[in-house]
Amino acid sequence: MNARRRGRRARQAGWNVLGLAIFVVMVFPVFWMISTAFKSNEQIVSLNPTWFPLHPTIQHFRDAIHRPYFWVDVKNSLIIVSVTVAISIVLAFLAAVALARYRFGGRKLFIVLVIGIQMLPQAGLIIPLYVVLARYHETNALSGVVITYMTFVLPFSVWTLRGFLIGIPKELEEAAMVDGSTRLGVFMKILLPLMGPGLVATSVFAFITTWNEYIFARILLNDQSKQTVTVWLSYFVGSSRHTDWGALMAASSLTAIPVVIFFLLVQRRIAFGLTAGAVRG
Repeated sequence: MNARRRGRRARQAGWNVLGLAIFVVMVFPVFWMISTAFKSNEQIVSLNPTWFPLHPTIQHFRDAIHRPYFWVDVKNSLIIVSVTVAISIVLAFLAAVALARYRFGGRKLFIVLVIGIQMLPQAGLIIPLYVVLARYHETNALSGVVITYMTFVLPFSVWTLRGFLIGIPKELEEAAMVDGSTRLGVFMKILLPLMGPGLVATSVFAFITTWNEYIFARILLNDQSKQTVTVWLSYFVGSSRHTDWGALMAASSLTAIPVVIFFLLVQRRIAFGLTAGAVRG
């Protein structure tokens, strides 16, 4: 028994060390980005790299936010992300309810098409999407980017929310209807509260995906006053001798803040939403 316990503890310690090593590898680029943002230019270009800034400075952050089009592009990104997430979640939820709770002709074909769309490489859709959007004068417009983002956010959202809905017992809805609740009442009082964790988790994915997207925004938006903040970041990069690394790292840190804030706001809902929804239902 002692030998088994020691072997189990050794295996557990080994997995813990492996997990910690993977965590360090994943976190190190973020740490280096934030650390570089607070370093002086002399430290950044020094031949002897340092882990932490010797004399922290926020001058790089000032340089970043005072660059042309920063606040305009942040506003554009927020508009695009908010509209894309809101429309995608609403449409995906209604589609998921139909796919999980109703039987209709072409249902299985629709599910296969949703999976198939997710298998397509996004880069392969650039040219056909651009041709279609150009025909309807939606290039160099925020609405065109929203439509483009929905082509890959919406199918994933439908598939994810359908999985959450399948996990909710249908007997809960039937019991509520036996007690006199209407279909709309079941939808509002049973499905919607229980789907809270799924809606939040899906919205987090949609938010992060659309906020960080670069290729489609770069191709569709030519006017700097209409571009997103990820495209704005690309203007920092020039030749190795002319790139302002401090301002670039500061701008990258600022760009990551909305995603962190959004996740902190909803992470409690992800952790406790299922229990709270069951109690309310």
